[in-house]
Amino acid sequence: MSRKDFGTLLLLAFAWGASFLFMRIASPELGPVFTTELRVTLAAAVLLLYAALKRQKLGIWRHAKQFLLLGAVNAALPFTLICLAELHLSASLAAILNATTPIFTALAAWGIQQEKPGLTKSAGLVIGLLGVGVLVGWSPVPMEGKILLSVFFSLGAALSYGFGGLYASRVGRGLEPLTLAAGQQLGAAVVLLPLAIVFAPRHLPSAPAVYSVLGLSIFCTSIAYLLYFRLIRNVGAVKTVSVTFLVPVFGLVWGVIFLHEQVYANTIAGLVIILMSVTLVNRRKKGAGPGNPGEVSARQGKI
Repeated sequence: MSRKDFGTLLLLAFAWGASFLFMRIASPELGPVFTTELRVTLAAAVLLLYAALKRQKLGIWRHAKQFLLLGAVNAALPFTLICLAELHLSASLAAILNATTPIFTALAAWGIQQEKPGLTKSAGLVIGLLGVGVLVGWSPVPMEGKILLSVFFSLGAALSYGFGGLYASRVGRGLEPLTLAAGQQLGAAVVLLPLAIVFAPRHLPSAPAVYSVLGLSIFCTSIAYLLYFRLIRNVGAVKTVSVTFLVPVFGLVWGVIFLHEQVYANTIAGLVIILMSVTLVNRRKKGAGPGNPGEVSARQGKI
C-alpha cells in the first residue's frame, strides 16, 4: 500500500470514527429518525451533484426497488439504531460495539447463504461474544434498562449491516460504486421520509447540532464512501478491511477528546477482544482467491 493510499485509509477511519461523535451530539437534540433523514438526504444530494459534475449517468431509477431495500437495511435502519443507542451510550462505546459488524455478517452469510464459518471463524464468533460481554458486563457504569436496550440497538445496527452487506454484494454486481453509494442513500431518504415528518423537531437546532449533521452527511457519508470505493479500486477489498480495526479506535479517541468521555479498563479489554475476534472472522483460507461477494462483504465494517 502506497503512502497516499495509507493516508486515504487513515482519513476514512478518521471520518467513520467521527460519525459516532456527530451522532452523539445531534441525535439527542434532533431525534434519531430526523438526524438520520438529514444525513442520508444531504449525502445523496452531494453524491448526485458529484455525479452531475463528472457527467456520469447513474441509472438509479432502473434499480429503484433494490435501492429502496438496500437503503432501508444498510443505511436507514442501522443509522437510526445507532442514533437511538447514543441517546444513552457514549460515542466510544457505540463505536466499539459497531466493530462487531463483520461478526454479524459472517452469521448472516451462514444463515442465508449456508456458508459454514469453519473452526477459525467459529472461534472468532465465540470470542466476539466474549468481547461484548466484557465490554458490557464488566463496566463500572450501572447496566440499567435504558443502557442495556441501547446496547441491543447498537448490536442490532451491526446485524442490519451484516444483512445489508450481503444484499449490497448481490445487487451491486455490474453497478458503478458511485451508483451504489448514491442509490443507497437516496433509497434510505425515501424510506425514512414519512417517519422523519412525524418525528421532526419542534424547535430550531443549535449550532453544534447543525455542524454535526453537516459533518455527518458530507464528511462521514458522502466523502467517506468516495474514499472507501477509491481504496477498493486501488488496493482491493482485503487491504481496505483494515479500516475496520481503526474506526473504533478513532471513535474512542474523538469521544474522549471532544466529549470528555471516560475510558475504563473494560473498554480497552472489550475493544482488544472484539478486534481479535474480527481478525479470526476475516481470516481467509490458504490458497483462497479474492473471495466471493459474501466473503468480501463480511470484511467490510460500515457506519
